[in-house]
Amino acid sequence: MSRQPRAFITVISFALLVTHARADESVVNSKHDLSAQGPGPIRAVSETEICIFCHTPHNAAPQTPLWNRENPRTHYRIYQSSTTNARINQPSGPSKMCLSCHDGSMALGNVLSRPASHPIVMTARTIPPGTTDLTNDLSDDHPIGFRYDRALSNADREVRPPEVVTQDLPLGVHGEVHCTTCHDPHNNELGNFLRISDQMAAICVACHDMKGWNHASHAVSRKPTTGRSVDPNEQLKYTSVSENGCLVCHKIHSAPQRERLLRFPREEDNCLNCHSGAVASYNIAANIGKRSGHDGRYRRGVHDPAEIPFTMRRHVECVDCHNPHAVEHDPIGPVRGTLGQTVKGPNLHVSGVNLTGREIKDSMFLYEICFKCHGDGIQRPRLRTSRQISQTNTRLEFQLSNPSFHPVAGPRRNQDVVSLMAPLRTGSVITCTDCHNSDDARSAGGSGPNGPHGSLFAPLLVRNYDTHDFTTETPEAYSLCYGCHNRESILNNDSFPLHRRHVVDIRTPCGVCHDAHGIYRGQGNSVNHGSLINFDLAVVMPADSPSGRRVQYEDTGRFSGNCTLVCHGMTHINFPYANTTRGGVTSRLGGSSGGVR
Repeated sequence: MSRQPRAFITVISFALLVTHARADESVVNSKHDLSAQGPGPIRAVSETEICIFCHTPHNAAPQTPLWNRENPRTHYRIYQSSTTNARINQPSGPSKMCLSCHDGSMALGNVLSRPASHPIVMTARTIPPGTTDLTNDLSDDHPIGFRYDRALSNADREVRPPEVVTQDLPLGVHGEVHCTTCHDPHNNELGNFLRISDQMAAICVACHDMKGWNHASHAVSRKPTTGRSVDPNEQLKYTSVSENGCLVCHKIHSAPQRERLLRFPREEDNCLNCHSGAVASYNIAANIGKRSGHDGRYRRGVHDPAEIPFTMRRHVECVDCHNPHAVEHDPIGPVRGTLGQTVKGPNLHVSGVNLTGREIKDSMFLYEICFKCHGDGIQRPRLRTSRQISQTNTRLEFQLSNPSFHPVAGPRRNQDVVSLMAPLRTGSVITCTDCHNSDDARSAGGSGPNGPHGSLFAPLLVRNYDTHDFTTETPEAYSLCYGCHNRESILNNDSFPLHRRHVVDIRTPCGVCHDAHGIYRGQGNSVNHGSLINFDLAVVMPADSPSGRRVQYEDTGRFSGNCTLVCHGMTHINFPYANTTRGGVTSRLGGSSGGVR
């Protein structure tokens, strides 16, 4: 054996030392080292060459770089999603090279530089089932085989223009995304052969520019993920929510929910996995399970982010109201009334339907989010109360041109409403969640989460609102109304001389006369349906009058009017009332034109 120069031996020794110190920077001693001395359980029985499993200097395939394997001829099931703007094709180029091992169909020891009859003998013939075996079904993996160009970023505003994407994520010769865009098969320094770290979602946000992500709770939360139930086949890589970033909800490969690569097949489980008291501050899972709630667990496979509000089937999911890429902490504590209708942290960048009935991608007002389901949809909830005027479209009920409405979409200038409690006053605007909210919401003085997740009071009311006839009046019976309207003012007949008579003496609930949302202008008018008058027909019956059988209220001026109806067996024919002394009893009850029969 010829003697090597000492300098050469020194260089080799130094190179081996460096390789040993930072082995993951090369194939040597990485998971792609399939030689007999490789570190993994899958390796050659006796073959000591390392590069031979992918490359050869002679008899290579006509494919760069000196490829030593046949490419699979498999037809793959590719990723599909209703929300992708990319045209996804069959894998090609470098991706096919990766799949020659990672689709599990070809023997690892079959290389072109060895006769097919004498392949390299391996401890396993093919890559075994598991997270690295992608199979021929790529529909549950991050898509590859599509062009990442300006046309794509123009169509999808949450994808960065290709020219600003780091060169550390190389595209194919025609601008395609390949396996090698994210993975460097020769360098495992960052784990999973990633080119950029996945910590804090760094590799994801290099291409994906989700609106609101930089300040989103899921991007900045330092809460530990301890106690969270994760995919049993793959534990979370890091310890906190922000460090895991996108990985908290998404799996890049072999995702149980193919569309959008979610960790759990049931969409809401991806949220409730943390928002069940295990990681997040509030137990939303318990809240939505109350008597009345927005519980998405009852229906599966109905929601689609690309759905059209006007034609979609009735359902509810967390993401109907929340954008997980933009949601921020809700700091709102106890308040009365509203701090304004504009969308705040928990509901930032959520789609909706505006007051004119137009679908919008980014809601400005909270009620626009509610209108998606409670507006023009074909499967709106049924009315709980049978009324003179029947309407289930809340968008129509809150129109500012209606004869009367609760001021949700805009202010009312009705000076007759004298019972409002500060800070509410004439011209104030309230919000849907002033009435529809969790019964233990912080904004209502409780210690639970804000928002209409679930309540003990139906229909998802923040306080009790009794609608049963012959209810005994108490602060608790009508606490929803008394949250804004002063009870003393109501019972002192400040605005209506018979409030006390009806509510206390006859035990008639507020809802028998008043329709809480409003009366649509296409169905009612200001003379007969001012002051939210829309009678409950289960209690109020038509009266036989000279002009026929009818149930009718007529406004005859400020704090005055008349009724024609039968209520609790009492017939009223143009029965007038007026209050000219406000704050006392009444100055006039009855008159020559009518009375009680």
